Amino acid sequence: MSHRFFLFPIALVCSLLQSQPLHKVTINFASRTGTTWPLYIAKDAGSFEKYGLDANIVFAVHPAAIAMVISGEAVMTNYPLEQAMLAASKDASLAIVGSPFRKSLFALMAAKNLSNVRDLKGKRFGVSQIGDAPYNYAVGLLAKSGMNPRDVQWVPIGTDVNGRAAALVSGRVDATMITAPVYFKLEQQGFKALANTSDYDDIYAPTVYVFKKTTLASNPKLVDALIEAHTEAIQRFYNDKPFALKAYLKHMPDDPADLERVYDRYAMTNTFERVPYLPAAAVQYMIDHPVDEQAAAQMKKFDFRTVIDNGVIDRLLREGYFEKLFGPGIKDEESKKAKLAFR
Repeated sequence: MSHRFFLFPIALVCSLLQSQPLHKVTINFASRTGTTWPLYIAKDAGSFEKYGLDANIVFAVHPAAIAMVISGEAVMTNYPLEQAMLAASKDASLAIVGSPFRKSLFALMAAKNLSNVRDLKGKRFGVSQIGDAPYNYAVGLLAKSGMNPRDVQWVPIGTDVNGRAAALVSGRVDATMITAPVYFKLEQQGFKALANTSDYDDIYAPTVYVFKKTTLASNPKLVDALIEAHTEAIQRFYNDKPFALKAYLKHMPDDPADLERVYDRYAMTNTFERVPYLPAAAVQYMIDHPVDEQAAAQMKKFDFRTVIDNGVIDRLLREGYFEKLFGPGIKDEESKKAKLAFR
């Protein structure tokens, strides 16, 4: 009998599977920085399609980004922890599910005539919004030099890292927080990096996955698929440097040499989490370092166990997902991260 009679049913099944429509989803990213790198990789590597998803990744800064999730316009956002916690403490419909990123290379960049952090007393400090991630990191770095938020004049710029950099170059502000590779260019122009969050292990600046609780309850397979696609992109980041660089530059054109510096630092420090538990220490840091007194009162009275859910990561671990993806060598990391996770 001809082999073509056996091959025809197989080809038909494959054709039917491929013809099934992909589920359209929108994913927000709130920062045009390295935090979004795995989303670029997942988009270009076909990771979303592998899980039956047609993913559209859309940029919007705080607070518009979190509003996209609340309204249902976006199914997920990759968000700074402190903003996610404050938002969830005000709207308990949100769920914080795991943490894929430890912290950016975030430099406190200052005018050319300033030489140390204490020189910023009374100076204009640019942030996108009061209470946003750059603001919080700035407050943390100021505290390392014995200063508090009232020691500087905060200037809301209302845009992202490129807008903050432009404000510094134009003289509109005397200092601001800038991520790599943007701050590399500022250093070349003579602006000073007075401090960097990456130099302090006790300054936490992770990002987290944020969903609506109703999504976790009604469509847990979608949540799993998004986290798995993102985690597989993280694996591709570590295993395929040329592809990672190519994907980033496609979505966010930049100087290739500068981007390679960022990649090497991220890879050396394991910035992206292979087992993306949200650690308890990071949650406590945000409670202990609120943006203002009102936020302090809100955060301290709220039970974050009602909105932070490491259970999705627990389930993927029990099912052997991370071991299948990264190999048996990941088991020690799984055990360590699980013990340190917020419960």
